[in-house]
Amino acid sequence: MSNIPASIPASPAAPRRALARLCVIIPLLVFFGITVLLLVRLGAGDPSRVPSALIGRPAPHFVLEPLDGLSTSGLPGLSSADLQRGHVTIVNVFASWCVECQEEQGALMALASDRALQRQGVKLTGIAYKDDPRNALAYLAANGNPFAQVGTDRSGRTGIDFGVYGVPETYVIKGDGTIAYKLIGGISDASRPALMAAIAEAEHP
Repeated sequence: MSNIPASIPASPAAPRRALARLCVIIPLLVFFGITVLLLVRLGAGDPSRVPSALIGRPAPHFVLEPLDGLSTSGLPGLSSADLQRGHVTIVNVFASWCVECQEEQGALMALASDRALQRQGVKLTGIAYKDDPRNALAYLAANGNPFAQVGTDRSGRTGIDFGVYGVPETYVIKGDGTIAYKLIGGISDASRPALMAAIAEAEHP
């Protein structure tokens, strides 16, 4: 009789244990990778100044109708042609339903009344983004209208062409219509210095 022991079949539980370990390890690795990426991005500078593919390129072509109610008082709409008039233009994308827009309204009013910017010919304009014109008009009537021109972008098409992530966003446009700067989020004490520096740089490149 042979003394060679019979081979012991592998336990069917072994593959299941290995699969269970993978199911635990893989999500942990993914989570770790995302965490590292976020930390790198957060340490890369001002998070509100998100790089845009349009920086240094002409603003997209658009023609926006004026906001109903403002047009009767002579306030025009906004188009890409208005951004090529030789002076720096600030384009603020806002909406009446946007809480952060309400929080930055004071900063916009301050920009509009800035004597130095007025002497330099800097113009502050607005785009009402995916908003009912009646609500946008009521919003400006209640909070003050800092804009020299307001265009209505009810479909959001112009916002998409600009690469809008969400309102509010502010763009600095050079006199030749080139996008010089993009600010995501509201204008605040923290973001205002970078915005003002971008305006000055756009005036004297």
